[in-house]
Amino acid sequence: MVNVYEAAGPLYDALSGERVVYRTGRESGVALLKPSTGDTVLDVGCGTGLNFALLVDAVGPSGTVVGLDRSPKMLEMARRRVEANGWTCVCLVKADATTFDPNEIAKELPAPSSGLVDAVFSSYAMSVFDDWHPAWDRMRTLLKPGGRAGIVDMQLPVGRARVFSPLARLAASVGGADLHAHPWAVIEREGTDVRSASLRGGHIQVVAATIA
Repeated sequence: MVNVYEAAGPLYDALSGERVVYRTGRESGVALLKPSTGDTVLDVGCGTGLNFALLVDAVGPSGTVVGLDRSPKMLEMARRRVEANGWTCVCLVKADATTFDPNEIAKELPAPSSGLVDAVFSSYAMSVFDDWHPAWDRMRTLLKPGGRAGIVDMQLPVGRARVFSPLARLAASVGGADLHAHPWAVIEREGTDVRSASLRGGHIQVVAATIA
């Protein structure tokens, strides 16, 4: 789906439904992830950097946020966001979330991280991958034992909110997301201290946990 996001990069924030629908998922996701001051957090599929403000506030100037995305145009928008806000604790990496070499990403991490991060996070990205499992495997490889992992993503609305399913399908089709992917389920299976939230009629699912 890189071509879609390359074309939409400059307009993504305006067209994504961020303020009306999806911002609440990011806020809930970071709150459940619970990054601490000084932490290093890997944001996989960071896009234009819509998670950065929340993550930077959490880790503070002594922490690090690593944004990873394969789209140059999305990363350019993310870079502009970083520069406009003066965030010196954010670094950007161009890489495919499903194929990147964890050892190469480890080289970008600040000392004394030992090549591992305190938390991994992904919002509205893993359902876009043809297969999200390789991305999770790489995220887990970079995560410290006992670190935190969080995923925010989409499914079809449930209950009375199912009336909005056509809108959810339309939004997913534009972005190339699979509403049946349910990538957050891996954290529910593998994590402890699992915390979750279901938002916007179940359309947005948020799960975070400690990964041994």
